[in-house]
Amino acid sequence: MKKILIFILAPFVAAALFFSFKSKKKEQPKRPNIIFIMSDDHAYQAISAYDNRLIQTPNIDRIAKKGMLFTQASVTNSICAPSRATILTGKHSHINGKVDNHFPFDTTNITFPQILQQAGYQTAMFGKLHFGNNPKGFDQFKILPGQGAYYNPDFITKKEGNIKVDGYVTDIITDMTLDWLQKERKKDQPFMLMYLHKAPHRSWLMAERHLEEYTNKTFSEPETLFDDYSGRAHAAAEAEMSILHHMAWAGDNKVFPEVMDELGIAEIGFDKRRYKAEMSRLSPSQAANFKKAYSKINEDFKKKYPTMSEKDKMRWKYQRYMQDYLGTIKAVDENVGRLLDYLEANNLMENTIIVYTSDQGFYLGEHGWFDKRFIYDESFKTPLLVAWPGKTKPGTRSDELVQNLDFAQTFLDAAGVKAPADMQGESMVPLLTGKTNKMKRDAVYYHYYEYPAEHMVNRHYAVVTKDYKLIHYYYADDQWELIDRKKDPKEMKNVYDDPAYAKVKKELHVKLEQLRKQYKDSDQLSQGYVDRLMEDANNGKVFGVSKEKVQEIRDRRAKTVGKK
Repeated sequence: MKKILIFILAPFVAAALFFSFKSKKKEQPKRPNIIFIMSDDHAYQAISAYDNRLIQTPNIDRIAKKGMLFTQASVTNSICAPSRATILTGKHSHINGKVDNHFPFDTTNITFPQILQQAGYQTAMFGKLHFGNNPKGFDQFKILPGQGAYYNPDFITKKEGNIKVDGYVTDIITDMTLDWLQKERKKDQPFMLMYLHKAPHRSWLMAERHLEEYTNKTFSEPETLFDDYSGRAHAAAEAEMSILHHMAWAGDNKVFPEVMDELGIAEIGFDKRRYKAEMSRLSPSQAANFKKAYSKINEDFKKKYPTMSEKDKMRWKYQRYMQDYLGTIKAVDENVGRLLDYLEANNLMENTIIVYTSDQGFYLGEHGWFDKRFIYDESFKTPLLVAWPGKTKPGTRSDELVQNLDFAQTFLDAAGVKAPADMQGESMVPLLTGKTNKMKRDAVYYHYYEYPAEHMVNRHYAVVTKDYKLIHYYYADDQWELIDRKKDPKEMKNVYDDPAYAKVKKELHVKLEQLRKQYKDSDQLSQGYVDRLMEDANNGKVFGVSKEKVQEIRDRRAKTVGKK
C-alpha cells in the first residue's frame, strides 16, 4: 500500500518541487545594468539641475528627475587622469599610483570593470579614457587617444585597430554607444557601459550646428571674476589659471593668428600652435562654417582692442570662454537625450542604473580662473546625478559627502559582487535605495600632486566636512588655510589664524591625521612623488616647466624649510 501511495504522490511532489524551485529562481533579484556617463571638466554650475543661470540641460536634468542629485559630490584629486584612475580602482591616487597626468597608470591595478566582467557582466567603453590604449576588463572599446580631437577624431579600438571617423566627437561617441546597444549587447547578460565624452575639455570647439547660436550669447559674470587673492595662502596668487593672463587668444578664444599679428598681441603659451592643430583637422566645409562664425567676432574685436582696458579684456575673454565652453555642453546634453530616448524606447530603463558625472569640476570665471586642481568648491565638487528606476525615489537630493572614490564599490554592491578589501570607498547603494540618508563618513580626504607643472597649482592635501575645509599647501611653500564653508561660500577668506576658530582648527587637524592614517597617506609618500617629478622637470620632461622654474621652486622651498 505504501509503495502504491508513493508511486501516486511522486509526480505531484516532483511538480511541487519544480514550481517551488522555479518560484525561488524568479524571486532572485535581477542584476542591474550599469550605464556610467562621464564628461570631461563639466562644471556643476553648467547643469541646469544645479544652476540654470548659464545653460539649460534638459536631458541631463532628466536623470535627476528620475533619481537622485548629489549636492556635495567631490573628487579625491581634481585632475583628469588621476580622477579616472580613482574611479576605476576605488583607491586614492597615492595607492593606485596615478597621482598626476605626468606619470603612467600602474596597469597591475585591478579595476571594477574587470571584476564585473569576471562576474558575468558584458562590458564596453566608448569615448575618452585619457590614459592607456588597452583598457582591461572590456569586451568592446573604442577610445580616443589621449585628449582626442573634437572634429574628425581618431580612435583606438579593440577589434578594428586605429580608425579615424568623420564628424563631431560628441555625436560619434554616442553613435558608437547606440550601435553597441543595438547590435552587440547580449540580452541574456547584464551589461556595464562606460559612455565617456571629451567635451567640454579645452580647447572647446562646439558642433557646427551650435556656432551661430552660442557665438551670439551673453552670460552673467561670477561675483569673484576680479578676485585679487588677498587673505589666502600664496598658492591662489601663484596659480597660472587666469582667464586674462593665461587663457590663449587664438588657441582658446579663437582670435585668428593674423588678427593677433595685426594688433601686435603676444602669444600665451602654445597659442597659435594649438589653434592651427585644431583647425588642421577640419574638412573644407567645416572650416568654412567655423570661419564664418568667428569672422564677425574677430572684426568686432579688431575695432575694440586698441581702447580696451585690462578689465575690458577680462570681460571679453570671459564671454568668449563661456560661449565656446557652454556650446560644447549643448551637444553633450543633446546626445545624452539620444541615449535616454533609446533606453526608454527599448525597455532598458527599468533595471538600469544611470549615472551622470564629470571627472572633476571646473572654474567658469570664479576667482578669475578656468581649469581645476584646487580644493575650492568649483573644482573639488563634481556633478553627480543617479537614476535607478524602482530603487531610487525620483526627484530626490542628497547633501552627503560622496566621492568618485565610491563608484567602484557602489557598482559592485549593486551587482551583488563583493568588493576587494583594499578598495577605499563606500557604497552609495544604501543612499540610492532609501535604506539610509547618511553615509558612514563625516569628512572626506583630498590630495593634489601635479606641481610644478602646467597651471602651477601648489601641492596640497585637505580634510573637508560639510562645514569646513582645512588645507595644507606643502611644496614649495608650507602654508595652511581654514575655510568656513557656511559663512564664506565663495571661499575668499582664510581664518586659520583667527582665534575664534581655534577649537575648530584643533579638531580638524585631528580629523586630518586620522584620515591620512586611514587612507595610508604620509609625508614620506608625498616626498617620493615630489622627488620623481622634480627630477623629470629638471631634465625637461614636464610640460610647461623650465629648468629655471625648477631652480626657483627649489630656492623657495629651501627658504621655507630654513624657517622651521
